[in-house]
Amino acid sequence: MENIMSKLSENLFDKFSRDFLRNQVLKNAYGNDDTIIAALDPRILIAWYLFFGVVPWFVSDLPFLLGSFLLVMVTTLLARVAGLVLFLFALGVFSQTGYLFLATLLFGGNASAIAPLLTLTLKVATISLASVTVFSGLDPDRLSNGLMWYGCPERLSFSISYAYRMLPMLMEEFQNVLLSYRLRGNPPAHDTLTGKVRYLIYQVKTIMESFYPLMLNTAKRSRTTVEALELRGYRYAAVNKAVKKLKLSALKVTDNDLLFLAISALWVALSVLVSTLL
Repeated sequence: MENIMSKLSENLFDKFSRDFLRNQVLKNAYGNDDTIIAALDPRILIAWYLFFGVVPWFVSDLPFLLGSFLLVMVTTLLARVAGLVLFLFALGVFSQTGYLFLATLLFGGNASAIAPLLTLTLKVATISLASVTVFSGLDPDRLSNGLMWYGCPERLSFSISYAYRMLPMLMEEFQNVLLSYRLRGNPPAHDTLTGKVRYLIYQVKTIMESFYPLMLNTAKRSRTTVEALELRGYRYAAVNKAVKKLKLSALKVTDNDLLFLAISALWVALSVLVSTLL
């Protein structure tokens, strides 16, 4: 029995190692270029996201919200989102609903609170999954070009895409800082389940202590990048219409984009029809 518990604890904590977390984050941000969602035009994806990211907040009709949730769940599967992201999504959304329901019962509520809590859960889940679908299917360049086409200032769209590009550098810098702490630290033994819990606490503490040097080193890198951009004429290119036209010339709406929009619109219309009949 002791050997079985030791094996289970070893497998559990190995799955949540720092390398695993880093790989999952990078996979979700950069490892989905060959999916159906990633092949769509960024303007179509942004418009689709604006609908499913805003409209559910103003609708409380349960059939419509359920239909929207089912649609974005399918698109999330098509986008091949990393398992860790889906796990954190489910943990955050449904645990919060459970807390609210328990708090309602604690303060004198009854089972009638389930319906409004379910409505709130569907709203949050739909918007969250729509966000995950779009931002896991758009690389920094396509996201920047899509925002620019809708009239977003070039510097703002570039800042958003640059923040996206900084993710691998942040992960690399984070790994270097953690390795320096590991070389100078004295982690507790983690041969037993109790030891693994102490080791996990030690890792969390190390991550918290790594925050300040990580931000300092990232700021240094950002300053170097800004200086390089200025030397290459970025300030002029940001306001030049010919440069903007050249960047947006690669955008093209295909039959697959129109089919995606048509299926989404048809599903939404069907959800509204079911809601009206009920």
